[in-house]
Amino acid sequence: MKILIVDDDQAICRSLQVPLELKGHEVQMAFSSEEGIVEAMEFRPEVVFLDINLPGQSGMEALPALVELPCEPTVVIMTGETDNFIAVQAMRSGAFDYLRKPLELDDIYAMLSRVEMHRQQKANISAPPVSPAGGVLHPNMIGTHPDIIDLHKKIGLLSRSRVTVLIQGESGTGKELAARILHDARDPDKPFVDINCSAVVATLLESEFFGHEKGAFTGADRLKIGKLEYAGTGTVFFDEIGDMPLGLQGKLLRVLQEGEFVRVGGLESIPFRARFVSATHWDLEKLVKEGKFRKDLFYRIAVSTLYLPPLRDRPSDIPQLVEALLDKISCQLQCPRPLVNEEAMQKLMSYSWPGNVRELENVLTRSVALATDSVLTGAEICLEPSHRDHVTPVQEAAVTLAEAEKNHVEMTLRRLQWNITQTARQLEISPTTLRKKISDYGLVNPCP
Repeated sequence: MKILIVDDDQAICRSLQVPLELKGHEVQMAFSSEEGIVEAMEFRPEVVFLDINLPGQSGMEALPALVELPCEPTVVIMTGETDNFIAVQAMRSGAFDYLRKPLELDDIYAMLSRVEMHRQQKANISAPPVSPAGGVLHPNMIGTHPDIIDLHKKIGLLSRSRVTVLIQGESGTGKELAARILHDARDPDKPFVDINCSAVVATLLESEFFGHEKGAFTGADRLKIGKLEYAGTGTVFFDEIGDMPLGLQGKLLRVLQEGEFVRVGGLESIPFRARFVSATHWDLEKLVKEGKFRKDLFYRIAVSTLYLPPLRDRPSDIPQLVEALLDKISCQLQCPRPLVNEEAMQKLMSYSWPGNVRELENVLTRSVALATDSVLTGAEICLEPSHRDHVTPVQEAAVTLAEAEKNHVEMTLRRLQWNITQTARQLEISPTTLRKKISDYGLVNPCP
């Protein structure tokens, strides 16, 4: 194949050129974006390896021009940057894939095999050009683990269309953040409407979704625009969709099938034009088998899926996350940003993090709030809140039934990191009932 390498580091260019030519490829080099575009017009390469950080025009700025050349080269981005949102931008702007430096020859050879297969499949198939996304992009999901990089690649590809997306992962992994990254990659200036299906009273969900006409029910003293209507051509994000009541699942299915809905108490059909993204920590296929989630709705929302790995599967990302979270926490608490010594970092990296990134943020917030020095030590990293989870037998005999219930609710909330949905299921009560008990007993989340 004809290969063009665009990188201002001549040593890297040469280290790739020699082995590739020994493999029988024809290789040319360029050391800036401008030179690369000129060289590509003359050389007409099939593959372009494009660096991001180039003098003058950056690789990202040159990418659309390269992709749109008459020879239609397959462009592979390569960079040493750790900002994962570059992957989203690159895939959104037409790059075939994304390689992180330092480069390994085996990865280059594997990439060329994929490119060759891709170009063969693409032969005689014309596709409309993809224009780059505009606007300011949302902060990326931090990490250099391959699963996180692959996640950003997929988000970049999915942002090219308005396909329905289901985001799966454990609580605290950042499912809403992934949804916002997907939204901002395509429609940063349009509404992002978040609907938490476990946080709204079931009887009010329909009005929350579709809106209602004046006089539709008692207390409806004015017309209300529902969230589906407010989203317009932006994104509507159904968080914890696995908690949606079965009756409402059928109505949502009709919206996705027909592309329209009617306000409660209304007659006029309103077009549904927003991108539909949903998320859940439940295994929806298992819920389908148990009859708790509609199979037809599952197939509608799971056209494309994203999976967020738990933090315990990517411990190498913890130092990066800690640094970013400490910046955020010190700003929120308006206090000096502490450092983390090696002992403390090892303690953080060896913990299993059942509550994932959300739990990590809570632990760091508690540690910063209680810190007495500018350096956090292992002793100051408290992985469990300082409280007694159990009362003594003498105390148990003395408490009232209400006090015993309060203690049990509070203990369960703490154990499950104040996750309302999981705690309600553990206690076998509804989230609404749980919130009422929290209010009645005056319980307060120590790490909101």
